[in-house]
Amino acid sequence: MDTQFGRDWSGRRVAVIGLGISNVALIRFLKRAGAELSGRDQKQGHEFGEGLDELESLGIELILGSHYLQGLQSFDTVVVSPGVPKHLPELQQAARLGRLESEIGLVFRYSRAPIYGITGSSGKTTTTSLVAEMLKRSGLSTYVGGNIGRPLILELEQIGPQDHVLLELSSFQLEGLDQSPHGALITNIAQNHLDVHHTMDNYIRAKQNIYRHQGQQDFLVLNYDDPLTRAMAAEARGRVYFFSLVSKVNPGVYLDGDDLIYLDQGSRLAFARRSELVLPGRHNAANFLAAALFSQLSGANWQAIAEVGRTFAGVAHRLELVDEVQGVRYYNDSIATTPDRTIAALQAFEAPIILIAGGSDKKLSFTQLGEVICSRVKHLILLGVTGPKIRQAVGEAGGVPFTVVEDLGEALTVARGRGEAGDIVLLSPASASYDQYANFMARGEHFRALVQNLKVEYEPEGRKK
Repeated sequence: MDTQFGRDWSGRRVAVIGLGISNVALIRFLKRAGAELSGRDQKQGHEFGEGLDELESLGIELILGSHYLQGLQSFDTVVVSPGVPKHLPELQQAARLGRLESEIGLVFRYSRAPIYGITGSSGKTTTTSLVAEMLKRSGLSTYVGGNIGRPLILELEQIGPQDHVLLELSSFQLEGLDQSPHGALITNIAQNHLDVHHTMDNYIRAKQNIYRHQGQQDFLVLNYDDPLTRAMAAEARGRVYFFSLVSKVNPGVYLDGDDLIYLDQGSRLAFARRSELVLPGRHNAANFLAAALFSQLSGANWQAIAEVGRTFAGVAHRLELVDEVQGVRYYNDSIATTPDRTIAALQAFEAPIILIAGGSDKKLSFTQLGEVICSRVKHLILLGVTGPKIRQAVGEAGGVPFTVVEDLGEALTVARGRGEAGDIVLLSPASASYDQYANFMARGEHFRALVQNLKVEYEPEGRKK
């Protein structure tokens, strides 16, 4: 292992709070560096299922359950998982003592390659995936991590100055971060995670850490069509670029008819056509514009960027076409854990939509979603804790036919009965998944399996097998 890691961590007492994928990787890294480790999580051992065996194999102290934060004052460093609330008194004390760390913070500290970071309330995974493809197709060695991919803490020894480190960064990962990437991108800002951040101001401040510590040699890409992100340009230290679907921006990229235009001072280039993009929906046109500009500033070439636009079909659980059964197309948009994401999904289609929505509550408003549902949805299927809230918002906006169900299996049965050839059945819950699933991915995978069962059950001609 790199001698610097050993100098920094050998013999150091470290408590790791939250035993998810990224922190388990971090434990392996710190153990190799010689740290004395204590792994802690509020979940009881049985709640980890088969994962408990992996935790016990780490060979470190494990403190699980309600007392997981006891004794933190005796540790040199406390490393916190992104999802653990930072307002807990024990963690606030560690922060006051300058002992609080995160896996992402250590990636920033030790990476020898320049870091490029992407955040936003929606679209950041699609945009990050697009940028990764554009960089790789341009022949640039790229490591992708943060909120997606493999934890990069395990890759640090392989990452060199010639590489690119591309991070998707959530508000939880950005919260408390005292470094910013060389290149930063904010796709948009909308209500999200208020169940954890409590106020919109707290949420926005966390997002702003992606550029707050930049210098004059760095760059920032902002959404000109979003008033919140557009206003951030005034406090940026590096050079600011914009992307826009409705305005001519300079420097930046924008949509002009069917042309996607790059403009910087007097230099103008039509680098792609919107009609050739594989990804559906206006929001994905914005994601592509953002990715094209960001990747070009990060070293990609325009030819590779255009090729990706013509071939990139999307990311799992994000407007993912699962299958077509008897002329009805089934789309998995399980990533839509906020009303804004579901609004974008509804606006991506012209065909009649049967919408499956509802889940656990993130304390967000469904008022605008109710209005869009009334204008674009043929039949609404509701489930989960937020089902009644969505139903109320839709009713106040005028109402649409709806069915309340207990689970996703029943939802697919109703959708199958209501759907006609040419319709779309869209899972876009506008809510988190935690009332019935471990995460949005598990919810999306269950939806996929249910659709495949329908495919097996019914002949293409409509005859039941």
